[in-house]
Amino acid sequence: MKVKDIRYIAVILLLLVSDNIVAQVMHSGEVVFERKTNLEKRFEDTDRNGWMKGNMKKPKVDKFVLYFTDSNALFKPILPEVPGEREWATMTNTTYQDFSKNTLEQEFSFWGSKVYLRDSLKTREWYITGNSRTIAGYECRQALWKANDSTRIYAWFAEQLIPSAGPETFNGLPGVMLGLAIEDGGVVYFAQEVRPLNTDIEKAVPRVKKKEYFTEEQLRAKVEERFKDWGMADRVLFDMFVW
Repeated sequence: MKVKDIRYIAVILLLLVSDNIVAQVMHSGEVVFERKTNLEKRFEDTDRNGWMKGNMKKPKVDKFVLYFTDSNALFKPILPEVPGEREWATMTNTTYQDFSKNTLEQEFSFWGSKVYLRDSLKTREWYITGNSRTIAGYECRQALWKANDSTRIYAWFAEQLIPSAGPETFNGLPGVMLGLAIEDGGVVYFAQEVRPLNTDIEKAVPRVKKKEYFTEEQLRAKVEERFKDWGMADRVLFDMFVW
């Protein structure tokens, strides 16, 4: 093979690699997530000999989709056609983040009823570690957030997906989060697929009249009042607001 032929092939290969890299850099898109919840860990302080017996061994799996752009993100559940028998065990909420306005909107589901929140975006202090892993075809770096003295949450973000967005209310890292997990593995979110955006995010956001929205402070007070007699207020508040 002549030298000029080798150079020609090298240029073609370089162009192909470059096109592949450019194709993976995205400012908008959709991410399909799978969330696995270890019910034994989540309800480890609950009596399992009663109505929960036999419902704990197998992790509960929920699916979500994250729509993202440089200015906003919407995270919503992909609900099954037929609800399973353990739907009560986890929360499947919808979260909208408007980065340009610094606003957060959420729709919480409480046993068939809906509750709505509107407040400022959440901010978290992240520590980027030296670890990495591949998720949904993207090389992701790991970051750590200390939710409190006993709870650490790890995130994996892809720098090729430019916006600072993630599952639930998460943001604040230099790229879209494709993985999220509590340190003990009790709850984990991992992306299954990344694809181009094919949804009008604004039209997909659930909205109600202004008077129906709570602030986080107001909603916390409402939950504490509603669940205090059941001894579940702390768990419900954790499930709602740690994410």
